[in-house]
Amino acid sequence: MEKLITAILMAILSMPQSFAQSVPFIPQATMEAAREAGAEIITQAPTSEVVRVGIGTSNFASYQYNDLTVFGTGDTQIYDNGQLIGNYAANQNIRITLQNGMFNVYTPQSNLPEKVSGPIQITSNYGLLGVSGLKRAGKQALYHGAFELVKNSSNTFNLVNMVEVEEYLKGVVPNEMPVAFGLEALKAQSVAARNYVLSPRTKSSPNYDVVDSVASQVYFGANTEKPLGNQAVAETEGIVALYGWDLILAQYSSTAGGYTESYSNAFSDPISKEFPSKDKPYLQAKADIIGQEPLNTEEAASDFYKSKPDAYDMRSPYFRWEREWTAEELRKALQATLPAQSATGFIKPVFQKGETLGNIKEIKVLRRGASGKIIEMEIVTNSKTYKVCKELVIRRLITKDGKALPSANVVFENNFDENGNLVSIKAFGGGFGHGVGMSQFGAGFMGSELHKTYDKILQHYYTGVALGTKPEILSAQRPSLTQSFYANKEQAKVIVDNKYGIDNLKIDINGHEKLFALPKELFAHKRYCEIDISEYVKNGRNIVQFSLPELEDNKGIRLYVELVGKDDSEYIW
Repeated sequence: MEKLITAILMAILSMPQSFAQSVPFIPQATMEAAREAGAEIITQAPTSEVVRVGIGTSNFASYQYNDLTVFGTGDTQIYDNGQLIGNYAANQNIRITLQNGMFNVYTPQSNLPEKVSGPIQITSNYGLLGVSGLKRAGKQALYHGAFELVKNSSNTFNLVNMVEVEEYLKGVVPNEMPVAFGLEALKAQSVAARNYVLSPRTKSSPNYDVVDSVASQVYFGANTEKPLGNQAVAETEGIVALYGWDLILAQYSSTAGGYTESYSNAFSDPISKEFPSKDKPYLQAKADIIGQEPLNTEEAASDFYKSKPDAYDMRSPYFRWEREWTAEELRKALQATLPAQSATGFIKPVFQKGETLGNIKEIKVLRRGASGKIIEMEIVTNSKTYKVCKELVIRRLITKDGKALPSANVVFENNFDENGNLVSIKAFGGGFGHGVGMSQFGAGFMGSELHKTYDKILQHYYTGVALGTKPEILSAQRPSLTQSFYANKEQAKVIVDNKYGIDNLKIDINGHEKLFALPKELFAHKRYCEIDISEYVKNGRNIVQFSLPELEDNKGIRLYVELVGKDDSEYIW
């Protein structure tokens, strides 16, 4: 038995280096036992951060379970709160249920379940993990990393995939963007998706960071990876889009319709619900056509969306679209959607369930954004006038055959009879989705047709951004850190915020170690400095380690590696 336990421990510790340290539940006692057995202890940090992804049921209807069956494609280990309770051969089904606050672990080798309090962790040595019957994109879902089963207060548990960010992105990119869009567009998508998962956020659950559906980003796991998608992730490794020292909120949608919209005109404040929300300087309305005037008047919006001008996303099937209703069809549609959309707080007066909507007299647009997106509109009936705000509410409110409008970039034509009664309404629109930030169809066109590199694609859609590694803090509590990044240009510089006047910074870039003196005067022009490391950067994957020779309490520096500087150019057609 002792030899078996030692073999298991050594197998766990011989997992790929990046993952071995990213598994936070290997207990110290296990490490010590492995050391005594002669195993080499891996101390290298993971190549990327670990993200906790909530895995939903096959139709994403729920993220709560009380009974599931897991398996690993390699030798599989089960832990109870970090303590190893079993090691099983590949492709064996292990059923886990939750009853009366206790997990029951059923294995092929036992007639009675192992009862444990959890949380339960599951790894597969040199293999992937799956849940029996769980499918993604029509295939058995398989996952890198580890599983953790964490109890909720409702006698159910969450299934959490703990996976390194770079591995996570491989299961996101080809499911958020067709690989047919080409490598450069996929690279732009990789950076946007990396920004999304690494940005601070209000969690929907204390048990995980993001979910695997469109509520966060579509993450279908290892069985849906594509070679070109993996290449895009690898060739943007470690790179994020930055505005100043902050990771941007890298919004993206399928199709902007030729003119993206400012963040404030499409989204409400997530906390206060204020709409329009506060501006984000890097998410500004921008036309694809040089010289295109803003579409914030009815005439300009009508001319634009009733025509098909040249634009980056003109190949999208939703670049232009039309919808039409009789007055009675629209009344019935609104009667069905008004109660739920009134609950959002963006329709006044509130339309209660059970109320009867009067006859529609007119759809009237009150305010538009620069892209022509409706910010505020009225639904005028013979009894009341309802004011409606916010693009998502508008899209979900005005449906055709039960389907929401593709976007709020829409112009309405009210058609009346000779007595002034509304007969029908026709909608002319463009785009699919919120239209803020990157247009995925636009990125595909820019990369494949215009031969723009991913950085130029990103800098078109996100105003004034730089590309580099995630900003980090070095201090006495964290005197060193390692970052990896992919460079396709042999130039890079370290941007340093030396607020506390630290004298020296040691940088090891691809094995070339050098000590750099830092400005220490606390003047505005001295606080920030740039260190050129271009001569040490290679075309491909780079490893950089930062360390502080001087360790002083309450002092530190911020830094990141900048690969592409801020670009203020407005158009790149």
